[in-house]
Amino acid sequence: MKKLINDPEAVVREALEGMSAAHQDAIRVMFEPYVVVRADAPVSGKVGIVSGGGSGHEPMHGGFVGRGMLDAACPGEVFTSPTPDQMLEATKAVDGGAGVLHIVKNYTGDVLNFEMAAELAQGEGIEVEAVVINDDVAVEDSLYTAGRRGVGATVLAEKICGAAAEEQRPLAEVAELCRKVNANARSMGMALEPCITPASGQPSFTLGDDEMEIGIGIHGEPGRYREQLAPAASIVERLASAIVDDLPYQSGDEVVAFVNGMGGTPLVELYIVYRELDRFLSGRGITISRNLIGNYITSLEMAGCSITLLKLDDELTRLWDAPVDTPALHRG
Repeated sequence: MKKLINDPEAVVREALEGMSAAHQDAIRVMFEPYVVVRADAPVSGKVGIVSGGGSGHEPMHGGFVGRGMLDAACPGEVFTSPTPDQMLEATKAVDGGAGVLHIVKNYTGDVLNFEMAAELAQGEGIEVEAVVINDDVAVEDSLYTAGRRGVGATVLAEKICGAAAEEQRPLAEVAELCRKVNANARSMGMALEPCITPASGQPSFTLGDDEMEIGIGIHGEPGRYREQLAPAASIVERLASAIVDDLPYQSGDEVVAFVNGMGGTPLVELYIVYRELDRFLSGRGITISRNLIGNYITSLEMAGCSITLLKLDDELTRLWDAPVDTPALHRG
């Protein structure tokens, strides 16, 4: 195992110390327990938005803390759910009197721990709503979930709901908007190579030199198929067909197309994926009116990609276009 680390047991703490040093204008980092908080939180009268999950998926979620997106993020250990006390401290830190929205990926540990944190926060007089994201069409159940996994739609929901919260919309409206994003988004991913977690020093799964895994999760958990490596056009057709047929998306729809790298995929390859996706969707009469391309939900150094589509309407488009200022996403 070759990694730019000092101590496998100190990876998360040292990474957070680096984030804190690099982005003092945007965030502050709490260490007991680990929470990344927007620098000016709590913002009076604004719904606070909190998400979180295991580390190793950077920039999700800590890189999305800032104006127009998350108010706080809870980083667990690598590929491990954060704890209820982290989520509670995050909720308290961002409560500006308008309530707090928890955006939760559908992984069993995340769901249970956020539920417990919400109950504790409500016991302290903070109004909390939670929305579970479950946009992955690859498998119905997995090693980490009951039901579909939450993946790429999480980032889109955090951006859109963050914009709505900046407008000081009430909690019920922001939560309903999050459900709308989840209902209109679908994702699927694939892997060419596994990743190696710092603590284990071992690959998260094994693939032959000429194999790929279609339908993986962000922890490298198995997908639908393991099969011979194919050209990018064939891979995109497999992923996009499953996504489009699931909602289903229809001719005339406009979408955000999110082509995400898993951490070890060069941007040049992601643009080839986007090229093939644009061609595929054009053939179905579906227009990409907004896009996001890059490494936003990673799995350490895993090679591969995921595709997420979000069906747009005027409201979602306007909120997607709203300014955002975070360490990992900045616009306007």
